Amino acid sequence: MSTSSRNCLALIRLAAIAILACGAWGTVEAAADPDLEMAEQQALRSAVQRIAPSVVRIETIGGLQRVGRVVFGSGPTTGLIVDPEGYVISSAFNFVNRPASILVRLPGGALKQAELVATDHNRMLVLLKIDVDQPLPVPRIVPQKQLRVGQWAIAVGRTFDGNRPNMSAGVLSGLDRIWGKALQTDAAVSPNNYGGPLVDIRGRLLGVLVPLSAQSAEEVAGVEWYDSGIGFAIPAEHVMKILPRLKKGEDLRPGLLGISLKGHNPAVSEAVIAALHPKSPASGAGIEKGDRIVEIEGRKIGRAADVKQELGRRYAGAKIRLALLRDKERIEREVTLVAELPPLEHPFLGILPLRDPPGKDEPQPPGVAVRYVYPKSPAARAGIHQGDAIIQLGETPLTAAGQFRALLSTDYRVGEEIELKVRRGGDTLALKLSLASLPEALPPKDLPPARAAGGPDSSSIGAAKPQEAVGIVPLKIPELKNDARAYVPTGYDPAVPHGLLVWLHGSGRFDFEEVIARWKPHCDRHDLILLTPKSSDPAKWQPGEAGLVRKLLDEINSTYTIDPSRIAVCGRQGGGRLAYLVAFRNPRLIRAAAVVDAPLSGRPPENEALWRLAVYLAEATKSSHAAANEASVARLRKMKIPVTLKALGEDPRRLTPDETAELVRWIDMLDRI
Repeated sequence: MSTSSRNCLALIRLAAIAILACGAWGTVEAAADPDLEMAEQQALRSAVQRIAPSVVRIETIGGLQRVGRVVFGSGPTTGLIVDPEGYVISSAFNFVNRPASILVRLPGGALKQAELVATDHNRMLVLLKIDVDQPLPVPRIVPQKQLRVGQWAIAVGRTFDGNRPNMSAGVLSGLDRIWGKALQTDAAVSPNNYGGPLVDIRGRLLGVLVPLSAQSAEEVAGVEWYDSGIGFAIPAEHVMKILPRLKKGEDLRPGLLGISLKGHNPAVSEAVIAALHPKSPASGAGIEKGDRIVEIEGRKIGRAADVKQELGRRYAGAKIRLALLRDKERIEREVTLVAELPPLEHPFLGILPLRDPPGKDEPQPPGVAVRYVYPKSPAARAGIHQGDAIIQLGETPLTAAGQFRALLSTDYRVGEEIELKVRRGGDTLALKLSLASLPEALPPKDLPPARAAGGPDSSSIGAAKPQEAVGIVPLKIPELKNDARAYVPTGYDPAVPHGLLVWLHGSGRFDFEEVIARWKPHCDRHDLILLTPKSSDPAKWQPGEAGLVRKLLDEINSTYTIDPSRIAVCGRQGGGRLAYLVAFRNPRLIRAAAVVDAPLSGRPPENEALWRLAVYLAEATKSSHAAANEASVARLRKMKIPVTLKALGEDPRRLTPDETAELVRWIDMLDRI
C-alpha cells in the first residue's frame, strides 16, 4: 500500500471517530476540523467514561506466591459488574493463587467483601458476588452478529488509580479464536486489566479480557502474550448466556468427547478418528477408529481444526449430534460431552525394536526385529528372544515399529491378552501374552546396538544432502533475538531416523561449545541430534520462550529425518521448568521431559492413545524443590505418566558424565513397545 493510500485511510478513520465524538447529528464538515487527534482522544475518553461505572478494582489478600512459573504479587486486578444485584465477572487468572480474601472496590470508593461463586474452567472466567445497598450499573453489550474485524477495541482496567480507569486502544483483530472461544485484539492487555472489559468506540461491551492459549488449557496459559499485541476476550453475549448457570454456583468445564484425530497439524489434517478412549462418550456411542467426522450440530466439517473448534467451545454436559462416514455409509450419533475421562494407561509388551533401515533399493523386511527384551516383561515370559521378528499382531501383519506401537496403544489395554506371530530363523511361533504397564526403571549399561549395521559411519545407504548441514549448525528465528545451535552427527544419514534431544541450560554462564562437547559423543553413538538454544535473559528463561523452542523444533523436523518416538526436551533448574512447559504444551510432538533439580511447571496433558509421554527427574533430598517434586511425581503417576527417578544425593548438582550417559540411554529406550 502506498504512503498516500495509508494517509487517506488514516484520515477516513479519524473522520469517522470525530463524527462519533460529535454525536449522531454531527456533520462531515465537523470531521474536517484540523485537530483530528483531539477528536480521536475525546472519542476514546468518552467510550471509557461510559463503561467506567461498571468497572471495579479487585484486591486480594493471601494465597500462593507462585503458580507454575508465574509469580503473583499483591497488586490489584480488575472486574466488571454484570448484574445490578452485585455480581462481578473477572478472569480466573486473578484467583489461581487461591487468595484467602477477596475485596471489591466500587468506582465510588466503597469496599465490599466478595465471595467466589463459580468458575468457568473452559473460558477462564470467575463470578464474584458482593452485597449491595442499591442496584449497580451494568454495561450495554454489543450483539455478536455486529462484531467486525478492524473495529475499534479499547481494553479497560481499574488498577493503577482506583478513581480512574486505565485503558489501551487497538482494534478487534480476530473472531472465533482459541478454538472458537474468544475475540482477539491488538490493544495492550496485561494482568492489570485481565477481567476488565474490552469495549467499542461507543463504550459498549465487546467482551471480558482473559489470558488464553490455543496450545494449552493450564490455568496460567496465555500470560506470555502479555503486552505483545495479542490479547483475548470472551464475547459479551456468551458471558451473559452462561451467567445464570454461574449464579447458581455451577462450575463449568470443557466438554470431552474422547477421540484422537489423525495427523499432527489440525489445520490441514482430515477429521478422521485415529483412536478412542475406551471409556469415553465416543466409544459408548459406537463411534469407531477410522470413522470420518463430516458434521457436528449441522456444521460441515472438513478438517481436524473444525472439530477442535466445535468441541472446544462447548461445555461438559452438552449434547451434540455427529454425522460420520464409515467407508461410504453415513452414520449419525448423539453424544453427551463429559468433564473428565479416567487416565489412559499405555500398554507395554517388553521389547526395543531394531532401527535398521533397508539397504539402498532393498524392500523393507516384514515384521519388527527385536533389539532387546526387557527382563520379567510379558515378552520375556512368553519366550521372545533378541533377534526374533514379530510379524503379526492378532490378524494384522506388522510392517514397522511405529505401526506396531500405534496398534497396541489404540486397540489394546493394559492387562489385555494379545496374540502374536513371531519368526525365529525359519520357524513361525504363535504366542499369547498379557500386556503390562510401561516401566520406570533406569536402563542397563549393556543395551545392544540399535542398528545391527553398526555406527552411523558404517552405513553406505545414503549421505546428507547439501541443505542438511552437519556438525555444529547455527540456528536463528528471525523475529527473536535468541541464539541457538544444533549438533548433527557428521555421519548423519537421511535414511536413518535420528532422535532429537533439546537441552535447556540452567542459570549462570552458558557456553555453546561446552554443551556441545558434553553431548557430542552420545549423539554420534546413538543417532541423536542435539538442539540447544540460549535464553534471551542470561539469568532466566521466560515462559514465552516455549514458543521459541517449538519453532526451532519445527525447523529441525523440516530439515532432518527425525524419529517421532525419540524427541526429548531436557533441562536443569529454570531450563527444566521450561522443559516441562514445552513438553506439556506440545503433547503430539514431545515424547519425554527430562529435568534436573526443577519442579513441575504447567499442567500435564491427559494421555492420548497415539501420544505418550515419559518423565525423567533427577532430584536431591535437600533441594528447595524436594516437596514440590514429591507432589509432582504423585500427580504424574496418577495420570498414568511413567516417571523415572534419579537420586542425586543430598545437594543439588549437575549430572556426572556417567549419569549423562545413563540419561541418553533412557532417551534411547523411548521407542519401546
